[in-house]
Amino acid sequence: MGDCGAPGDVNSNVLVARSTGDAQLDKAVWQWLSWDKNQKTKEQIESLLQDGKHGELRQRLCCRLSFGTAGLRSAMGAGFCYINDLTVIQSTQGIYKYLERNFSDFKQRGFVVGYDTRGQVTSNCSSKKLAKLTAAVLLAKDVLVYFFSTYVPTPFVPYAVQQLGAVAGVMITASHNRKEDNGYKVYWENGAQITSPHDKEIIKCIEECVEPWNGSWNENLVDTSPLRQDPLKKICDSYMEDLTKICYHRELNVQSTLKFVHTSFHGVGHDYVQLAFKAFGFQPPIPVPEQKDPDPDFSTVKCPNPEEGESVLELSLRLAEKEGAKVVVATDPDADRLAVAEQQENGCWKVFTGNELAALFGWWMLSCWKENCPQDADVKNVYMLATTVSSKILRAIALKEGFHFEETLPGFKWIGSRVKNLLDNGKEVLFAFEESIGFMCGTSVLDKDGVSAAVVIAEMATYLQGQGLTLAQKLVDIYEMYGYHISKTSYFLCYDPPTIKRIFERLRNFDGPQSYPKCCGLYSILHVRDVTTGYDSSQLNKESVLPVSKSSQMITFTFQNGCVATLRTSGTEPKIKYYAEMCALPGHSDRSVLEEELQKLIEALIGNFLEPAKNGLTWRSA
Repeated sequence: MGDCGAPGDVNSNVLVARSTGDAQLDKAVWQWLSWDKNQKTKEQIESLLQDGKHGELRQRLCCRLSFGTAGLRSAMGAGFCYINDLTVIQSTQGIYKYLERNFSDFKQRGFVVGYDTRGQVTSNCSSKKLAKLTAAVLLAKDVLVYFFSTYVPTPFVPYAVQQLGAVAGVMITASHNRKEDNGYKVYWENGAQITSPHDKEIIKCIEECVEPWNGSWNENLVDTSPLRQDPLKKICDSYMEDLTKICYHRELNVQSTLKFVHTSFHGVGHDYVQLAFKAFGFQPPIPVPEQKDPDPDFSTVKCPNPEEGESVLELSLRLAEKEGAKVVVATDPDADRLAVAEQQENGCWKVFTGNELAALFGWWMLSCWKENCPQDADVKNVYMLATTVSSKILRAIALKEGFHFEETLPGFKWIGSRVKNLLDNGKEVLFAFEESIGFMCGTSVLDKDGVSAAVVIAEMATYLQGQGLTLAQKLVDIYEMYGYHISKTSYFLCYDPPTIKRIFERLRNFDGPQSYPKCCGLYSILHVRDVTTGYDSSQLNKESVLPVSKSSQMITFTFQNGCVATLRTSGTEPKIKYYAEMCALPGHSDRSVLEEELQKLIEALIGNFLEPAKNGLTWRSA
């Protein structure tokens, strides 16, 4: 927790009188009430102390936020393990300390701060306020801060970091999480999310300076400091101009009669998607009026995650039917992910999975590259990437077409860093994705970007309409050409970390100590890869090629029948996720047989390895 600070304006006699009998907890309570200037969160801790709720106080105050696949993310509320004014100030102080050590020109190059539209009245906590406090910490230390004057899509922050030559940036967002959550996503100077060792070093720096400095609470500095600049117009104009680099059929777009509906899920996406469609020559997409404007309560959806499919796209689909629009594009609340639905000939809607969209994007970006590349361009210099839990369809396309395909650990932070490395070595990267509807088309932004993906899918649909094809029909063509890749992804909720650990430890000691399962029900296992421990039975030295990631659980099973299945914990939510895919060679495809085999294998995987009833797991749709 760091050293105990001075008690400030807190009556120390009162604290002593209310001692919890636990020295560590008493110290943490003292620190919180000494340092927190947000009356609402301060009162939450005082109330728990008054009511003798020492267990909850311990849970809130005796552990600290840590970096996951998307930076710091937690519920808003009082406590050192929650997102609030004080923990954001502490995190930014740690980042200041770390950047000051690493960059002699940090103060001159500056730091980018963006935010979405989340908020919680009960904690007097909002993304904009947290962003102002982030900026205040840095401005008080004479750092140039590029602070956006209004909410922006998450991709604008990594884009701005690169465009403005800043040393780093922060986006205050919890993306598609439930309304109670917020987050703090950190980008390095390369425009990619931070990876190890930066995250661990920043945590150390945070722990070295937990007491707020003078000036850290002065959120008005963003309005008064000459060191604050508003990058909004410059970045928005530049982003839209760069977007046209991946626009290949503007003349078709201008003439298109195809109508699109867009929902921004009560988040930041509306204005920016409208501008992106304009940049490509399209008429603006029809917005869903009830979801067009920011609403921190996400009042029309059960959860603000378009990945959940048709159930959360209800308003969009009904509007599309009314307007005669055949394609719906949905950006999540911070506009870094994209869901797509298309009306089929029978009137039903097909909501594409992230893996299916990736097959379409991969085919499209390669086709456009082939048509527009110089004559002497070498396809062997071209790359596409995916996270290891995503579909292997790009690998199949790469094998046939001659470009390179690479896998990374889950999380776009790994993709962004690898793409930057490839670009610095003269390679050309066309596309990258993760199955959870995160897509990177082109390399202007080294992170997933729902705004660019939305307009690229619109151009693709327009082009295909001219060929007499729908997106769904083209997807079948792709699978026929490169082999069917049938995948299924879902999750179980588990709010008990020891249970999660027990499930994975059982798999590591299945047939005895340090012995992984050799079969799952009737299905024989060919190879096991455990990224948590660094084990991979398919390698001669039994060591995983992917980096070891001890902070999360992830085990992949390759089955004798060609199925690849992964069990892993989420980096942002209390979930155990499963991913399974059947891959067939071109011309060896009976889709219904593959689907049936996959379903049976998933049932075996869940029943034998996860044991939901025994472990008290709640399935996604329950």
